[in-house]
Amino acid sequence: MTKLLTCRYNMDIDRVEARFEDGTTVAIDCIAIEDEYGNTSTQRAELDWLLYNKPLEYAQMVLRGEMGHYLALGCDHGRLED
Repeated sequence: MTKLLTCRYNMDIDRVEARFEDGTTVAIDCIAIEDEYGNTSTQRAELDWLLYNKPLEYAQMVLRGEMGHYLALGCDHGRLED
């Protein structure tokens, strides 16, 4: 795989669009990712936080198959404050 250059979240179609150094592009279906990995409301909130704040990291984790491990770490960026 070539170097991932840019990513952006397109909320109109709920996809992360990634462009690579060799000119290829990939559209990641965020609904499918949420259905696969968002087993709890906390995990779904974390996925949403990643989409809006770090789409490049989101795409890298999906493409490397690391999303499950990341969510298992118990990250709480998307946690709602009391």
